[in-house]
Amino acid sequence: MKKIILTAAGALVLASCATNPVTGRKSLSLVSNADLFPTAYNQYSQVLKQGKVVTGTADAKMVQTVGERLKYAAEKYYQERGISSQLQGYQWQFTLLQANEVNAWCMPGGKVAVYTGILPITKDATGLAVVLGHEIGHALAGHSAEQASQQMAAQGLGQIVGGSIGNAEYAKVFEQLYPVGAQVGLLNYSRKMELDADVTGLYLMAMAGYDPSQAIPFWERMAAKSGSAGVSEFLSTHPSDATRIMKIKEALPTALVYYKASPYKGK
Repeated sequence: MKKIILTAAGALVLASCATNPVTGRKSLSLVSNADLFPTAYNQYSQVLKQGKVVTGTADAKMVQTVGERLKYAAEKYYQERGISSQLQGYQWQFTLLQANEVNAWCMPGGKVAVYTGILPITKDATGLAVVLGHEIGHALAGHSAEQASQQMAAQGLGQIVGGSIGNAEYAKVFEQLYPVGAQVGLLNYSRKMELDADVTGLYLMAMAGYDPSQAIPFWERMAAKSGSAGVSEFLSTHPSDATRIMKIKEALPTALVYYKASPYKGK
């Protein structure tokens, strides 16, 4: 009987897979991305209420402009592949927060926050596109849902199979993954997810008309910053610098094809 249960559970896991449409990476998907949207939107609202939102400045405008271009590029990519339904329910928002942390993040559903502390390292719109492309890549790939799926699976497949997981349980798992405080909203993704987001973000920024080759000097600047001042929140669970740059170089030829074809290039 035990063998039958384990076999059934294994079959469920194999059947419950999601695929990143940009990179092709497959992941466990017992929880859908959309299941996390309500809690994500609520948490995001709390962050904005507790933090200091920056508006009306050149930096705030840059965050908005870069974010919108990445959004349109993603929507165009999904539309061309007939998978626009995967973006249903997204409520895109791009906010600059006054904070010293070298950090940025994107919650499920397209809720993005950038801290002013990272702007000296991004330097310009292209550097910011590296960061936002990476963070939006996490959301598009459903990495939060993957983490929640892994956590729920560890807690017991029976609850998921029986359909007894409700909003309260989703919220509890989400809050464990996103320890949101006054200025903190960072999900500790695995290194495999981080590399997946690197490649997704590289392609996305290229589609949006930002030179993907500039991703390498950005990550070099980030590595230098973390080396001189300790590991930042943004890099706390990320792959080694050498691994990241190697993967970016491998993906760069494809990214440059997207860049050359981008209707946004030069705007």
